Amino acid sequence: MHILLSNDDGYLAEGLSVLARALGQHADIDVVAPDRNRSAASNSLTLEMPLRASVGENGFIKVDGTPTDCIHLAITGLLEKEPDMVFAGINHGGNLGDDVLYSGTVAAATEGRFLGLPAVAISLAGDCNELKHFDTAAQVAVVLLKQLIEKPLPKDTILNVNVPDVAINELKGYQATKLGQRHKSEPVITGKDPRGRLLYWVGPPGAQQDAGAGTDFYAISNRYVSVTPLQLDLTWYDRIQLINSWLPEETL
Repeated sequence: MHILLSNDDGYLAEGLSVLARALGQHADIDVVAPDRNRSAASNSLTLEMPLRASVGENGFIKVDGTPTDCIHLAITGLLEKEPDMVFAGINHGGNLGDDVLYSGTVAAATEGRFLGLPAVAISLAGDCNELKHFDTAAQVAVVLLKQLIEKPLPKDTILNVNVPDVAINELKGYQATKLGQRHKSEPVITGKDPRGRLLYWVGPPGAQQDAGAGTDFYAISNRYVSVTPLQLDLTWYDRIQLINSWLPEETL
């Protein structure tokens, strides 16, 4: 088994190192990750400039691009041998509900799936400034790796995994979940630079809205590992007939 690892927190992130050590005991691994924090990069792909890859001081390959760039380069030519699977993480903070649309970690897994490989995004859910239990998430990753080897899922499946920031013996188990939903984001935060020019910081994400039983929010708040299967086809099939009847009959 040959696993490609990446993340969006950068090649020096603690979560990535812990994940590499854990999975490296069970498979051959290659790590290709951004050269700096690229959180919330989503599925952006760099097309207007060349990318550079080099080996960092920790032995990981670092790329001056996005998480999607890293996976794309690794699979389409950077690595001598194509991997069998992609793991992205361990993300510093959860990727719950609407977060998956912005997450670079989930995007890395998505790109792996775009290129034909099984993919897992794994995140440690908690206060990003006080995370403690990356080892718990790493042990969960090993469990899921063994499951994927013994009981392969359909190849079009992406797993978005969120792990509570608690010791492994405090986990209550695993739950298959759906994505919850947040309220709309908080307002932007405004300020001024030293020259008096107005600037803006994107505000915090909205509070939980749909967080009931069966959602990823609910699982995490009750100390379960949340495992959400994602699909790439965003088509709302139930609305095709409605849109057909709504469209004008004439082109002009």
